[in-house]
Amino acid sequence: MEVFTSISNLRKYLVQQVQQQQKIGLVPTMGALHEGHISLIQASKADNDVTVCSIFVNPTQFNNPEDLLKYPRTLEADCAMLEAAGCDVVFAPSAEEMYPEQPILKFNFGALETVMESASRPGHFNGVGIVVSKLFHIVKPHRAYFGQKDLQQVAVVSRMVADLSFDLELVIAPTVREADGLAMSSRNRRLNEEERHIAPHIFRIMESAKNALLKGESVSEVIKEAKQEFSAVDAFRLDYFEIVDLSDLQPIDIIGSKGNNAICVAVFLGPVRLIDNLVF
Repeated sequence: MEVFTSISNLRKYLVQQVQQQQKIGLVPTMGALHEGHISLIQASKADNDVTVCSIFVNPTQFNNPEDLLKYPRTLEADCAMLEAAGCDVVFAPSAEEMYPEQPILKFNFGALETVMESASRPGHFNGVGIVVSKLFHIVKPHRAYFGQKDLQQVAVVSRMVADLSFDLELVIAPTVREADGLAMSSRNRRLNEEERHIAPHIFRIMESAKNALLKGESVSEVIKEAKQEFSAVDAFRLDYFEIVDLSDLQPIDIIGSKGNNAICVAVFLGPVRLIDNLVF
């Protein structure tokens, strides 16, 4: 497995691979890897000749400096996991390498910037757009792999790829969950034992809401009931619980056809903010 910290050295290596007719897959991450990330690596390996995993805790997408500081950084362990999974290339640049100058470019993702993560974390998706577009330009992948757990990020990146005509295929993989339903996330390792025991209630509440909606209960009533369930757990502090149209992530009053709806949630558990979603 090759490990690069320099953009220029990575580019030289990848140019050689493309000259040999090799297909490139990219899995962008912020490290602190888990089985969800490894599932993306495996998907890329199945589709491509060379799989690149980027590991970069991107400062431009954090609007909370404390959150950036506390984000887990486990490069050595990450590389061991990636090598065991058969990853071909790791790109682990410094912030100075990725941002020799502070970027001034601003993305505007329209209605996607008015709801959920954008409302709670102003500027977050501008940072995501900048770093993902930089990675696409640096790696020039034939395919790029993202997990459905970050549903709004997927929507933002899809919009960016379409609007800027990036010549690549986006592959969206299902959310990988623990046996108790908790969505795998790098932030989970910040939960203490008691919080980890409570965390699966997030998925259970979403499942209960989905079942109620499919039985014909109104969207407003289901949201009210879900909020009551979260408030009944002292350790939870709900940021948002939304039922949205999958096409634009805007709130809906009536659920649409099968596969076009999503329940989205963000909740603080102790100091840790967890997000999840359920498409139905």
